[in-house]
Amino acid sequence: MGVQAKEKIMDTLTRRSGEGFVDTALKILISVVVGALLLAGLYMLFKDTILPTLTQRIKDLFDYKG
Repeated sequence: MGVQAKEKIMDTLTRRSGEGFVDTALKILISVVVGALLLAGLYMLFKDTILPTLTQRIKDLFDYKG
């Protein structure tokens, strides 16, 4: 192995120019996970709390005998 090849390998290994890509990927991954958790929470809220109440109110509205 030549001296130039060793220098090129060492230069490649010590370079830190791609360091920002890991940070960006981690931010995107965290955003996706938090968004999925938020959507799952909203889905459960609508499924268990809001939709039954809304359905009952709509039925009461159309069954008005006033």
